[in-house]
Amino acid sequence: MQCPQLFKYRAIDRLPEPPSAAALKGTLVHGVLELMFDLPAVDRTLDNVMELVEEAWDALLADDPSLLDVAVPGGNSSPEDVLAWLNEARPLIHAYFRLEDPRRLEPEGREVEVRTEIPSGLVLRGFVDRLDIAPDGAIRIVDYKTGKAPKPAYEGKALFQMRFYALVVWRIRGEIPKMLQLLYLGSGDIVRYEPTEDELLATERTIVALHETIERAIALDEWPTKTSRLCDWCAHKAICPAFSQ
Repeated sequence: MQCPQLFKYRAIDRLPEPPSAAALKGTLVHGVLELMFDLPAVDRTLDNVMELVEEAWDALLADDPSLLDVAVPGGNSSPEDVLAWLNEARPLIHAYFRLEDPRRLEPEGREVEVRTEIPSGLVLRGFVDRLDIAPDGAIRIVDYKTGKAPKPAYEGKALFQMRFYALVVWRIRGEIPKMLQLLYLGSGDIVRYEPTEDELLATERTIVALHETIERAIALDEWPTKTSRLCDWCAHKAICPAFSQ
């Protein structure tokens, strides 16, 4: 939807993209918030959760030691350099605690893979940051965003993602989620949205139409470019037909 040519580079050609320190910071914060719920509810205090930053970072490095150079480029990182970078994540943890009290929450799932096949035969799959189930059975889908909340005119991308998750959960559980909740830690905002059946059916039709568009693009090998300000941050700008001709 953002750019068919970019989709081709990422999903069809699978061209590598250089990791960014900002994205890595987001992954780190997500890891901390996931580990947080391993603690007993009474121990989920700000001080205790801050101590999980290093644990989450060590887990990331254990999986991929090259991330050290992403966090602190140059190849000569000192413990002080690493600590300074880790400290950049701490304000986002502070922001989370201003939005929620984790001692009052017991999520049903964290980093949950949701997967279903819709009537068209298309398989939908995604990962939900957090799934909450209220005592009355109401479902809430929660997503953490480490950036700032967009202006209302630009909320569409994030809300489409959340409606996608809601559609999959609905198809799996047979119940429409009561609440979709986005926590923007970069600005300390909460965006809440209550999806309706008509909206989720419309989302399903959009997804099916997108899949058909992708199938046609593959068959014809036609991938239009959609230029925008986002092109300045695209890792493939140098080879994009919109700029390389």
